[in-house]
Amino acid sequence: MTTILYLAHLNPLTHAHIEIINQLKEDGETVKVMPVIFKLGEKEVTSKSFPFNFEVRKKMIESVFGDSVLITDDYTFEAPFKKYLPPLLSLKSWKLRKKILTGVKGDYYSYTGDKAEGYMLKLYRLKPKIGERRSLSAASVKEKMYEKALGKKSDWKADVPESVGKIIEENWQEIEKYSKLEDKTRRVLGMKFPIEGWSE
Repeated sequence: MTTILYLAHLNPLTHAHIEIINQLKEDGETVKVMPVIFKLGEKEVTSKSFPFNFEVRKKMIESVFGDSVLITDDYTFEAPFKKYLPPLLSLKSWKLRKKILTGVKGDYYSYTGDKAEGYMLKLYRLKPKIGERRSLSAASVKEKMYEKALGKKSDWKADVPESVGKIIEENWQEIEKYSKLEDKTRRVLGMKFPIEGWSE
């Protein structure tokens, strides 16, 4: 039995993510999808880069895949996020690795389309396989949504399944809110972290 770990932002779930997950389903018996979560105490931290919380993203995934994939909150960073660095020396980072592997029995590997993230996954012995980066990115879809919220023309709906589009529209207030704000995130070792919660 092979479990494939898919650690991703999925913010929002796009056609490119769906293509990847469908491929992973063909390659493994269990696909464990883990949308990344950033928590400050009991609060999930969102930002312009991460507008939708875990529950909304989980709903997006379920709207496409039902229960054919395992969706968990095991990929959760607890503030202060800087405590996960440096890799290999941070106790919190090894605790996160243990959480990611919760329920995994037998053979497994992790998947990423990002080389820098693949290097990190390799450091943590999560057996990464690095796939081709898709031309469609969640970042570009978010930009289109923010443009729409600001009254500009946008075809963002073409980049997501209809079911996901409906969920986004149900939570459109998040897009409207962040469309007017600057992006408060920082990139560290190829990964984005919210500034809120970085050192608290």
